[in-house]
Amino acid sequence: MSSHTVGLRLALALGLFAAFLNSSRTPLHAQRASREQTLYVSAVNDKGEPVDGLGPDAFLIREDGVRREVLRVSRAIEPIDIALLVDNSAAAEEEITFMRDGVSRFDALMAPNNQIALIALADRPTIFVDYTNDPKRLAAGVGRLFSMPMSGATLLDALVETAKGLEKRETPRAVIVPIITDGPEFTNRYYRDVAAEVRKAQAAIHMVSIGTFYHSEEQGIRERSFLLDEGPRTTGGQRISLLTAQALPDTMQRLARELSSQYKVVYGRPESLVPPEKTDVSSARAGITMRGAPARQKAGA
Repeated sequence: MSSHTVGLRLALALGLFAAFLNSSRTPLHAQRASREQTLYVSAVNDKGEPVDGLGPDAFLIREDGVRREVLRVSRAIEPIDIALLVDNSAAAEEEITFMRDGVSRFDALMAPNNQIALIALADRPTIFVDYTNDPKRLAAGVGRLFSMPMSGATLLDALVETAKGLEKRETPRAVIVPIITDGPEFTNRYYRDVAAEVRKAQAAIHMVSIGTFYHSEEQGIRERSFLLDEGPRTTGGQRISLLTAQALPDTMQRLARELSSQYKVVYGRPESLVPPEKTDVSSARAGITMRGAPARQKAGA
């Protein structure tokens, strides 16, 4: 056999071996990436202010009660789609000035790096401003917020419509912030269906409620009462209860600081064909409250 033939065979063998290595590495890398999951997590102290400087050892993540390994932690810099749902019904007449102030302060902190929509709730969900980071457009929308006489709120309908709109968007993080009073609620929807739609959109509800919110068997009030607990708890958000609207401007600024200071937490999940039903995040350190939502999948993914 000539040295030329031996050389060709050796080159062919080396080429096949290299192709084998590349083909075996690619699926392995893809499998490793598929096992990594991401949560966007808020960490706040007992005053509701963000806690800085936390590392992987500060986060406890469980899926269906099973603890997972935290791989990496960094400051979240990905943009957020934020839907502000503002109650401008007749019941909000005395609160509307504080609402405008609170929304304006929130927008000033969040608009530069995120997309914000402003949706009014009186009688039917009405988009005052679609998603934008333009301060002038947002300010103009806030300026249109006035209490509508002889109207009720439509919180549950607005949550469903907002969630369906967010499903079509590809921003990694999504948050819905309803600001509501305890006036009448007009809806034929059930709270479980509403919460399911929001979870499907992978959005966290941060509910700001003003008033006492007594339970009633009238359908709209009853379903809203259940949603006030179910919605924030199952989407990775929170309920902020205020007795009066005077605290709203400071509350909205504090919420903005929390959202803009979230952590991006990457953890490992064993291979499984069945995704977990419940993912929980908590703090390994006393005095810190954590809440988080999964990174959103791209629309249609």
